[in-house]
Amino acid sequence: MFKKNDDLTIGTELELQLINLHTFDLAMESEDFLRRLSKVVYQGEIKREITQSMIEINSSIHHSYDSLLMELNEIRNIIISEAQKAHIGICGGGTHPFQKWKEQRISQTERFAQLSDQYGYLAKQFTIFGQHIHIGCQNGDDALYLCHAMAQYIPHFVALSACSPFSQGVDTSFDCSRLTIVNAFPLSGVLPWKLRWKSFQKYYQKMIRLGVINNMKDFYWDIRPKPEYGTIEIRVCDTPLSIKKAASLAAFAQLLIYQLLKERPKISKDLYITYHINRFRAARYGLDAIIIDPVRETHIKISEDLVQLCEKLDAYTNLFKSHEALVHISNIATSRSNGATKLRHQHARSQNLSDVVRTQIQIWADSYSV
Repeated sequence: MFKKNDDLTIGTELELQLINLHTFDLAMESEDFLRRLSKVVYQGEIKREITQSMIEINSSIHHSYDSLLMELNEIRNIIISEAQKAHIGICGGGTHPFQKWKEQRISQTERFAQLSDQYGYLAKQFTIFGQHIHIGCQNGDDALYLCHAMAQYIPHFVALSACSPFSQGVDTSFDCSRLTIVNAFPLSGVLPWKLRWKSFQKYYQKMIRLGVINNMKDFYWDIRPKPEYGTIEIRVCDTPLSIKKAASLAAFAQLLIYQLLKERPKISKDLYITYHINRFRAARYGLDAIIIDPVRETHIKISEDLVQLCEKLDAYTNLFKSHEALVHISNIATSRSNGATKLRHQHARSQNLSDVVRTQIQIWADSYSV
């Protein structure tokens, strides 16, 4: 069953890095840190992730950008306060620049132990950090329509959020190297071409009977329906370097989905002809990537397409109190400067990856006050 959700709500999940402030490597401190946080009252949820140098923030449900931003700032302030007491750093970013995956430890939960057993070394390589965005849908048919209709915008979210240029101690030449790890999993990619919820349910039940999956979490698709929440979930973003950008990306998704539901453009399976090459180009070249529209057979730079999109979406910002967020997205596109750009500039100045991590910590803590 798909939970009915009449409102175009937004929520987000952010996977964060725990940093050793002496070495600036990852710190495997999630168990102790979460015990500290369990004594603090806050909205949303903070929980374990697959390895012990990660935590995940889950926001509560929101109707507008401003309330989401306010809650995320409050959670961020609490986390930083407790991190200072524990002498660890907190930051965003899609990858840690120089951690070694083989040194990571799997978090002690039944699900993560099963994933480690199933995927072997890939489980530790999954020490990467992403933002997931949830948007409310009225019904399962709408959710499937939106999952497919949003496929054309997946490269835009990849390029905007990209902040994982460094991995395993080297510049990967990708703006978003995190997605190359996700690609290794057999249940990654895109959901099948199902347009009716009844048809998707049959597919889902067959996958369970075949023993391929146990539940919806086992699909690592770029966009997936979440029937228990009444949402679709966009899963391609690197965790941004700042709270404001994370909230702005969620608001941008909300505006795009509002427009799609309002205009109901016809969708075609042809959307997927160039899906993987567009996604690759966005990960490789960021906002300088040139994407291909397979229906109109045209080429356009992502940054230019984003500016045009923002101009169209501005008419709806009053509905969701998200004008500030859209301006932020438009400025990123206009300047063609994402998180990867900032981190590379820092590395060019210092030639030191520890300084890159220090910069990530500073950006995450920006505007924090005790």
